[in-house]
Amino acid sequence: MEPLYQQTHKQVHEIQSHMGRLETADRQSVHLVENEIQASIDQIFGHLERLEILSSKEPPNKRQNAKLRVDQLKYDVQHLQTALRNFQHRRYAREQQERQREELLSRTFTTNGTQKKILDIANMLGLSNTVMRLIEKRAFQDKYFMIGGMLLTCAVMFLVVQYLT
Repeated sequence: MEPLYQQTHKQVHEIQSHMGRLETADRQSVHLVENEIQASIDQIFGHLERLEILSSKEPPNKRQNAKLRVDQLKYDVQHLQTALRNFQHRRYAREQQERQREELLSRTFTTNGTQKKILDIANMLGLSNTVMRLIEKRAFQDKYFMIGGMLLTCAVMFLVVQYLT
């Protein structure tokens, strides 16, 4: 039982060091490291089943200690399994966010199409052409007010920085 326990204990420590490699691995090799870790964890679970059987065959005075050691290994491996799953979940969420970000960046936002749709909806609602022209004129004027306000704000900020520093 002791050689198998030592081998399994050593594998647990190796997996812990591999978990540190996960954080620094690049995108292509992260899957390979994950698969390697998962294969090692599966192998350890097989060793643990064998160790449980062997610990029950130990002499009565050593049996309790052997079972405690096997349980501790089980506990450690379960935590490694959970850590691996958490890492995979975070990686998946990060990849999904990147895909969504790329989708948003690749979209083209056009105001002409939006303005046309608004005009079509307004025509369906029965707004007269005069009201429509007033709305367009107001939007045009609002754009100039906004640009003027931005320039005025920049000028004020420049003057404040110049005279207060």
